Amino acid sequence: MDFLGTVEETTSEGRVIVKAEALPDVGDMVFDQRRTRMGSVRRIFGPVDGPYVSVSVSDRSLLDGIKGSKLYYEGVTQHGKGKRRNRRD
Repeated sequence: MDFLGTVEETTSEGRVIVKAEALPDVGDMVFDQRRTRMGSVRRIFGPVDGPYVSVSVSDRSLLDGIKGSKLYYEGVTQHGKGKRRNRRD
């Protein structure tokens, strides 16, 4: 697991806005400090120097008191999808 960043804000739609220290891929899983799965990365936006990440949270009860906490991410494997597509020998 890699450090994603700290939570800046929560939205009314149940998403968390994180000031990113590292740049994850869309769809990567997001965890808190206790390795509890929070949700997944939905969108990356903002300036290139300091991007923000929108995380959709799987359970809204996790949003209570989350502001300022540190989040981590882990990449999702593709399970070979696209491995041999459109290959011409």
